[in-house]
Amino acid sequence: MNLRAIRHELGITAELTELAKVRHWVRTVLCGLPANVVSTAVMVVDELTSNALRHGRAPYHVRLLTGAAKLRIEVDDGGGEPARRRAPSDQGGRGLLLVERCAAAWGQLRRPSGKTLWAELATDDPAGARG
Repeated sequence: MNLRAIRHELGITAELTELAKVRHWVRTVLCGLPANVVSTAVMVVDELTSNALRHGRAPYHVRLLTGAAKLRIEVDDGGGEPARRRAPSDQGGRGLLLVERCAAAWGQLRRPSGKTLWAELATDDPAGARG
């Protein structure tokens, strides 16, 4: 499976039930990658998407940009407020902390029509390659 420089995009509605659709879509798109990469990607996409649905506003788009050694995940929403980590509590606050711990890099871009939260994951397995 050639995953070089391929862009996959999915538009979603504001319903929290869309999260199951997004998780399934990620598993389908990334089916040729190692299972640990896929499971981490599903978790990161789920966190970024749920953050957008809870704190942003429509329109919402999820993108996977696959490359030779990394996967870039992007989630757009039309909200103008920047995403920020909150102190963990019973109501949440763990999502961006989890993304930070799982991703090689992450951040956000403000756009005139909203913002994009992004995260990058390594898709190669250097430990396995060394044997």
